[in-house]
Amino acid sequence: MAVLKPQDEHYTTAQDICTHLGDEYAQFMGAIVPPIFQNSLFVKPTPKNGVPDSGFVYSRVSNPTMDIAERKIAALEGAEAAAVFSSGMGAISAAIMHFVKKDCHIVAPHTIYGPTRTFITKYLAEKFGVTHTFVHGVDPEEFRKAIRPETTLIYLESPSSLTLYMQDIEEVAKIAKEHGIGTVIDNTYATPLHQNPYKHGVDLICHTASKYMGGHSDIIAGVVAGSKENIEQIAANERELMGACMDPHQAWLLIRGLRTMPVRVKAHGESGMKVAKWLEQHPCVKQVFYPGLDSHPQKELVDKYLKGKTNGLLAFTFDGTAAQATEFVYSLKMFQFGVSWGGFESLCVMPTVGMSEEEAASLDIPTNLIRLHVGLEDVDTLIADLEQAFEASKKITE
Repeated sequence: MAVLKPQDEHYTTAQDICTHLGDEYAQFMGAIVPPIFQNSLFVKPTPKNGVPDSGFVYSRVSNPTMDIAERKIAALEGAEAAAVFSSGMGAISAAIMHFVKKDCHIVAPHTIYGPTRTFITKYLAEKFGVTHTFVHGVDPEEFRKAIRPETTLIYLESPSSLTLYMQDIEEVAKIAKEHGIGTVIDNTYATPLHQNPYKHGVDLICHTASKYMGGHSDIIAGVVAGSKENIEQIAANERELMGACMDPHQAWLLIRGLRTMPVRVKAHGESGMKVAKWLEQHPCVKQVFYPGLDSHPQKELVDKYLKGKTNGLLAFTFDGTAAQATEFVYSLKMFQFGVSWGGFESLCVMPTVGMSEEEAASLDIPTNLIRLHVGLEDVDTLIADLEQAFEASKKITE
């Protein structure tokens, strides 16, 4: 894990943090890009070997390349420290485990990321007797009413990655603190560029850094940010003992992605807004889910929390039959069929494929929901691709 250093205070904007924080040129022989410390261990000083004490011991615990990525992300989040992980789920599960104990209780919105939901409802429930209550989450009082004497964690994801529902982060954090309950949020959608939950009282902030932080669809990575005390405990326990550490080359690629993240997210957002507005006027579309639109049902929360309201991820409900919606997805050419997002490429997925209507309803996923990630291709090309796919879907009859 890395804690912010006094010299890090020189960088006050996101662009400067991403570009230069942690790149200490004197320390790295003037290299404009710090090297990859691709090694497993660091030898320690003895009275005779002349080795300086770097503070590093073993790369499962810490590494100079990991340290740079962690300091950048902690600064972006306005947190005291951060710890990187080998995957987003590695980070999320570690943050959750930090607050849970046998037979405890967790409260969360039912729109959270699927594997996180499974981790809570299956793994923790079956192994440790952890119980849970899922709430819609639009009203903070839902969280208060769901709290039990054994509740140790309120878990948030705002906006969620399918229907982009939001929670009132600050109000929920206040409720949690009143009851001595820990809080964790998945902040992947917003990125630290657009939302900083630590400043609103949330204890731990998680990111799947494979998305916009990495930005090139070539790494799997995760990070947790928070107070120095919490991150030190997580690094020494959940990360070091369970071993979901990031490797140095992975950390170097993450640093590379962070350098251009502000520019890329801005470009994704500009194209995403154009696509969202175009979809909102299309006769084959019932509803568009996108924080940048004035039609977002929680515009007040969007305005309160999201400094930047747009990126490339949005969803919409197809106005037609299930067969037509499927034909639309399969007819796309520029939008590849894939479950991830946040990279340079445009993607499309139907989250309800393989789900029963009951299961989709329990997750608050509307019928014929289609999620798009608007990549860095020419936006007019992407809109033309969507139009030809809509035309293809009209030819399908049941």
